[in-house]
This record gives sequence, structure tokens and C-alpha cells, in this order.
Amino acid sequence: MLVATATASELTVATYNVENYVSANRLTAAGYRKDYPKPEAAKAALRTVLRAMNADVVVFQEMGPRRYLEELRRDLQTAGLNYPHAVLLEAADADRHVAVLSRRPLVRVVEHTRLTFRYFEGLETVKRGLLEVVIATPQGDMTLWALHLKSRYQKREDDPESAKRRAGEAMAIREWLLAHSENPRESAFLILGDFNDTKSSAAVRYLTRKGKMVISQLLPAVDSRGEGWTYHYRRDDSYSRVDHILVSPALQGAVKGGAVRIFDLPAVREASDHRPVMVTLTWPE
Repeated sequence: MLVATATASELTVATYNVENYVSANRLTAAGYRKDYPKPEAAKAALRTVLRAMNADVVVFQEMGPRRYLEELRRDLQTAGLNYPHAVLLEAADADRHVAVLSRRPLVRVVEHTRLTFRYFEGLETVKRGLLEVVIATPQGDMTLWALHLKSRYQKREDDPESAKRRAGEAMAIREWLLAHSENPRESAFLILGDFNDTKSSAAVRYLTRKGKMVISQLLPAVDSRGEGWTYHYRRDDSYSRVDHILVSPALQGAVKGGAVRIFDLPAVREASDHRPVMVTLTWPE
């Protein structure tokens, strides 16, 4: 629901990779396990984080099939956090999905699962698809373009860390967005999710501009200590910012404080290898 004050209405939107909220192969305290559920301690930590965030709309990545989303929604409701509206995008990746939980009614939901791009000698599909969710605001409808680009796992030696494939996915999403939405300078939208790439990458660049045309702006993001990372790669103990919120020029003036927040409650480290990113939008009454 919109949080109303005497002078403004606010809406908080978050993106969060919840690290395999699904049965998967895992290294546990008891050793390596196949098809093992997300540990209950990690689920409890995730619920703690989501309750503390208290976002109006949350976009998830690495959510399992629908029963896992319903499990999380039910457990959150038991804990006092109610999200009556839920969407799960079923695309080429049968195990890990983009999903949305929302307090606000959803004006329109469109699942884009057939976006293709040229990749070396053939065509590939955007693996996790693109989820289009429209929400009403005091200034008219706002669109969330929710995504999860290809991981850095590579099958081809000529595409190190799958950077070219992510760039192709980003370009396919950009072209669809431009072809099926109004002028980006006049449209209110966010592009958000796990890009699996940093701000200097081609994937991020393709979704912020096309030639001289500005499509969106990458918002600055830091946590309570001024740190800007969202992903901890445990294997080599590295930290990077790969989870982003991009804002359209028409919506930029509504961003409270002109920046987004990386949420860094202590439970975040147990809930996932990613940290959630939040933006608050505010409009005059």
C-alpha cells in the first residue's frame, strides 16, 4: 500500500537474489548433498531481512517453482508481513525464476519468455525471461521490468564468464522495451534485478542508453557504512555490485534522496550470497 503523509506518497521497491530458494546441490555442514532444500536457518534469516525491509514490492531472483514462492509468502504472512499479490515468471530456466511479491494491486502483468538474440552462429533465448509488472502511482502507471541475466558460468571458451551472452540478453531486453513502450524520456519505469555484471559492463550499458538516446539511469547505491557491493563470491572471497536498479528519466525526480540503498542487516549474510537493493519513490499529494 502507499505510505501516506501530509505532503507526499511513497512506494518502496526492492530487488533481491535469494540464492537458490529451491532444492539444489549444496555443500552443507554434513557434506555435499544433491537436491537439498534451502536450509531452514537461511530461510529464517531471509524472513528476518524481508520483515525489516518492509518493502511494498519485492522482485526476487533464484526463486524456485511456484510452490516455493507460496511457501515464502505464507511464512511471511504468519510473521505479520502480508503480500496479497504474487507473480512467478516461468521461462527457459525450469529451476530458478524471477518473481514478485506486492502489497499493491498489479494493474498488468506480462511474461516475456520468447526474447531471442544472436549468439555466435545461432539464436539464444533470454534464459530467465523478462517480467513486466505495472503498478498505479499518484502520477500514473509505473512499469517494473524485472530480470535476471545469465550467470558467469561458461560453456564456451570464446565467451569468458558468459559476458557476451549477458550482453546479448540485455540488448534483446532493450530492443523489446523500446519497441513496446512509449518514449523512455516520458515513461515511468524501473529496470531492476540481478545483472550478474558490474556498472561498467556492456550489459548494464545497453540498458541505460542506445547511441545518444538515454534510456535509464543507474542509481548510486551504498549501505549504511558507505560500502557499495551486493554480491559475495565465496570461492575467492570477492565482493562486487551486480544487483542494480535503473530508473527512467521521467521517474528520476521521484527517487527519494536521488539514490538507492543496499540493505545490510546482519541477517543478510546468512540469508543469501547477495544483498537486497531498495529504492523509495515519493510523489507530492
